[in-house]
Amino acid sequence: MNWASAIANQSRLAEAVASAAASIHSALPVNPVDLAVLFVSGQYAADLTEAPALLRDELPCIHLLGCTAGGVIGGAHEIEQRPAVSLVAAELPGVSVSPFGLTDERLPDDDAGPRAWTDALGIPATPQPHFLILADPFSCTVPRLLAGLDYAYPSGRKIGGLASGATRPGENLLFVDHAVQRAGAVGLALSGNIDITTIVAQGCRPIGQPQHITRCRGNLLLELDGRPALEALKSLVPRLSARDRKLASQALFLGLLTDEFVASPRPGEFLIRNVVGLETESRALVVGELLREGQTVQFHVRDAATSAEDLENLLRRYAENPDAPTAAGALLFSCLGRGLHLYGVPNHDTNRFRAHLGEVPLGGFFCNGEIGPVSGTTHLHGFTSAFGIFRPAHVGP
Repeated sequence: MNWASAIANQSRLAEAVASAAASIHSALPVNPVDLAVLFVSGQYAADLTEAPALLRDELPCIHLLGCTAGGVIGGAHEIEQRPAVSLVAAELPGVSVSPFGLTDERLPDDDAGPRAWTDALGIPATPQPHFLILADPFSCTVPRLLAGLDYAYPSGRKIGGLASGATRPGENLLFVDHAVQRAGAVGLALSGNIDITTIVAQGCRPIGQPQHITRCRGNLLLELDGRPALEALKSLVPRLSARDRKLASQALFLGLLTDEFVASPRPGEFLIRNVVGLETESRALVVGELLREGQTVQFHVRDAATSAEDLENLLRRYAENPDAPTAAGALLFSCLGRGLHLYGVPNHDTNRFRAHLGEVPLGGFFCNGEIGPVSGTTHLHGFTSAFGIFRPAHVGP
């Protein structure tokens, strides 16, 4: 298994695609490549629909996946809010690749069984595939799609992101093989001699102690450990440092423990969701997720330093794991709110990845939402960097 990554920022799309393809050719001299992943800045505007054809002229590929982007990542660089393309290519011996495209109208009902999902995608459940997923934020009910994929393919890893670079419905483009979609979702199912490790850096740090939801309604958090939720939050604030008090007033989040069998949850095992408002009359908090009574939760905060520390810890944990096989390639799906806007320096997440994993080819884009698992369940995230790290499932014949 061999991977290569390149980035190019010529002002004309055809020239940028040709330049990126030439870099791939020099690093991965196979023809055709098994897989090409292409992310194209929305600034190329009128030429965007030509991107797949331009790529195939320069880099013959058996399978293609890609989308429009507000910023692209590749070749050890991150280019934001400027014309650029990112191209990742892979030689995947022993790997079966199955493309799919869906619109919301074709998604099975919420109460449909696994067979309905395998039929909708045209992809059997055995052997269990892993998934690369790209979706349009204006037209796809992504949580419903992810829940269905987890239901039908429970042991497969899912990683991806929401197309960006557009401000109106119909402007984002999704590429899968020879098809171009303006709505819904596209993806590839990968099975056979391939494994994917996912790292989802949600960029938050816990404050206070874990508590239990004793009363809720929908996404309304009414009580924590028998006290009104707002009262529980107010009682926490005086015990915080001055820095954390400021963060709690500006960037407060709620972490939801998704695996209740974890006795001592660590950072990274909570699903992070925004605290989007409060109801003073009921002394409740409004959270960006449906809640359930008995669930373990913990307040979290986020800033640039916390986000950097979270990413550093997760990458270090992966790199220092003696059982972690050598990575062949990786994709990064990072939030538009990260990058230069958050850190004030270019290439932050890419540089930290390289510091821990070395010269592993890495490509990706800045998303309108990131897809990746937390505690075994796939979710749609915000302000996150989600890595998919690829390697052979087995070595040798």
